[in-house]
Amino acid sequence: MAGKNKTTRVEDLRVKSDDQLGEQMHDLKREAFNLRFQAATNQLERPARIKEVRRDIARIKTLQGERARVAK
Repeated sequence: MAGKNKTTRVEDLRVKSDDQLGEQMHDLKREAFNLRFQAATNQLERPARIKEVRRDIARIKTLQGERARVAK
């Protein structure tokens, strides 16, 4: 089930525009910062969320890289 969910997320990202991806990247980076701050102050409720956010950022960066290579 987890693999199917990841594939769905990648497909959802592929249909977004570059601007939408950039905005989502900004939001995820802000969330990652907040999660790191919460972890440092022992207020983190879901430690697994850090991993999820990092992987989502990586997915967006990978997609942006693919698009940049195709555009050349």
